[in-house]
Amino acid sequence: MTDRELRSECAIAATLDIVGDRWSLLVVRDLFFRDELRYGDLAASAESMPTNTLADRLRRLTDAGIVDREQYSSKPPRFSYRLTDRGRAMAPILDAMATWGTTHIAGTRRLTRDP
Repeated sequence: MTDRELRSECAIAATLDIVGDRWSLLVVRDLFFRDELRYGDLAASAESMPTNTLADRLRRLTDAGIVDREQYSSKPPRFSYRLTDRGRAMAPILDAMATWGTTHIAGTRRLTRDP
């Protein structure tokens, strides 16, 4: 993770500084359930994230050590993305949010990993 000044010593606040927007955890979710994805796969998610936002979130998550990228084409440069160990350690957060959502928000369901 890059060195940066914390706004407080609160671990929740520091975590929210990295993944507390409306899109970052959806990128983590997609990579968790589908292991490795290319940019186009992530852009095609059901939530229709704007592509400039997706590029920014991938950069932020990569800088934070949550997502790793690997180049699969040099001309033009293209990358695939996957969670690091740090990113996979967010599984309990995703699980807790899914449990809360299915319990308290009608019409929601839990996603399952692709075989």
